[in-house]
Amino acid sequence: MTIRAARSGLSLAEVVVVMILLGLVGAAIGSAILNQQRFHRDASALLHARQGVRDAMEVLSTDIRGASSLDTIRLMADSALELFAAVGASVACRTTSGSVITLAAESAVGNTLTSFLVAPDTGDLALVFRNTGDVPGGRWERHRIAGFAARADNPGCLSSGSAPGDAFAVALHAQPDPPVPPGTPVRFVRRGRYSLYRSSDGRWYLGYRRCNALGASVCGSIQPLSGPYRSYSTDQTRTGFLFEYFDSQGDRVEGGAAMSVARIDITAHSESSRAGSRAGGRSLPQFATASVAIRNRGP
Repeated sequence: MTIRAARSGLSLAEVVVVMILLGLVGAAIGSAILNQQRFHRDASALLHARQGVRDAMEVLSTDIRGASSLDTIRLMADSALELFAAVGASVACRTTSGSVITLAAESAVGNTLTSFLVAPDTGDLALVFRNTGDVPGGRWERHRIAGFAARADNPGCLSSGSAPGDAFAVALHAQPDPPVPPGTPVRFVRRGRYSLYRSSDGRWYLGYRRCNALGASVCGSIQPLSGPYRSYSTDQTRTGFLFEYFDSQGDRVEGGAAMSVARIDITAHSESSRAGSRAGGRSLPQFATASVAIRNRGP
């Protein structure tokens, strides 16, 4: 009588089938992980593009609304805007010398007599309000800044919640005539240019340049603010960043009629830095518009 031993293990065919099944399962899991990673990368790039557009709109809206009433717009183009934007405001509390004006102190308890977005410097202008009879409603007198610093010796200039050193003094290049009396409003403005430009990486960005306060426009190196955007185009429906100018009647302003501009419309077409998997490999555009009125219009 012959007794056969029981078979142990798997046959070659069974091993091959198992390996094929494991490979298919592994490929499906790997593909799902890669798709998920691609989705998160595309979503992050999309959110970054949206945030960039929102930040650019917010910065531009703030500068346009608070633009100086004196020489407001110096360049108005379809892809560039140069203007004097407000960087601070204060009130003179006393005149310490012929060309030095002491300003009211900032306060930690809500004093609004003095407020600065950034500290003014010698590249900015001080606008001193003159309530005179020659211009109805008064006028703003323009002065170049020679120096700006905190001051500790400011009797009568410190408000509740402020400490010595919280007040400021601004030195002007020329002595105001007549002298600036206490209680005079003083505004500080900075000349800058926003423009769509092509960077060294071949993409288009919204950039900012700080320009000289007086005279012909001379601007420094450009700093990117947000992007990338679509490339510049003369077709206003396709260009990456568009500025449009209108007067108080809603009519379009062309050429050099800058002082008649009452509203600026901004249109941005941003694109994510990655190709969207849901867009057939094409970059995903982000579209935004804003209509901003200039508040500080006047002589």
